[in-house]
Amino acid sequence: MPDHPLTAEPFARAAEAVESSITRVIDGKPDAVRAALVCLLAEGHLLIEDVPGVGKTMLARALAASVDASVRRIQFTPDLLPGDVTGVSVYNPVDREFEFKPGAVFAQIVIADEINRASPKTQSALLEAMEEHQVTVDGTSRALADPFLVVATQNPLEMEGTYALPEAQRDRFMMRISMGYPDAESEVLMLRQRERINPLDALTPVLGAGDVRALIAWVRAVHVSPAVEEYAVGLSRATREHPDLRLGASPRATLQLVRAAKVRAALDGREFVIPDDVAALVEPVFAHRLIASRGSASARGRSSTETIGAVLRAIVGAVRVPLATR
Repeated sequence: MPDHPLTAEPFARAAEAVESSITRVIDGKPDAVRAALVCLLAEGHLLIEDVPGVGKTMLARALAASVDASVRRIQFTPDLLPGDVTGVSVYNPVDREFEFKPGAVFAQIVIADEINRASPKTQSALLEAMEEHQVTVDGTSRALADPFLVVATQNPLEMEGTYALPEAQRDRFMMRISMGYPDAESEVLMLRQRERINPLDALTPVLGAGDVRALIAWVRAVHVSPAVEEYAVGLSRATREHPDLRLGASPRATLQLVRAAKVRAALDGREFVIPDDVAALVEPVFAHRLIASRGSASARGRSSTETIGAVLRAIVGAVRVPLATR
């Protein structure tokens, strides 16, 4: 059980404050808002994939505005260079030595806007940063800020001027979500509210970086029983053995599934994870990491995304759920 001085009640209050702050800007998308918060507290990274104009960047900026932390935004373009992301060493003729100029990744919250518009070489500049929270330039490793969160947005691959994220890059993201179009009521409300003022301008931080670190410490101590751990592993292994999947979930995916489940449990006021926490997060945590088999039986008349979603739902329904969870 958690032994951090923070207790369940202040944890819930702090998390609710962040969600309420983001909801002032992103109306009618509670699942997307919750996913962003889960990634922040689970020390993961979030990939938001959808068509232009549905609020992907707005969600990322609202999260950043709700936390008093350093924020940098990177607009990914075809001519963006890896050094623009990580930083470069520049020769100083006065001191006659090279000085390191930090890139945009040196912040606590990094907004990687339209990440799939940059070349794969530039995309790969984020790999070490996202996994190891450090950047190595010219043989020297430099630690990144704590906490560190990358919120990336991308357009669907059929859009012009986009490059598919490689499997290794997708695997670094804890969750992938889609915003979807707002319902009619939310869209009308958006028109009324934004006629005179941008709601982002009215947001003020509700948590500091130290508060976020305290929440993360609480989440780390949430209890996961051996039975629930075996359940998570069983779900991962089922994706690797399924005939309709060419690439299954990695061990990193299993680890991140459990970390996300711990946040879900904490947000629900529990100090232990139950199987429902794990099952509810399988699709957003696993789907973007999987590749459907060519000509798979379940792909008739479906896109690859629909096929993977159907397979994951079938796996959740088939894997035995443990009875003992504490």
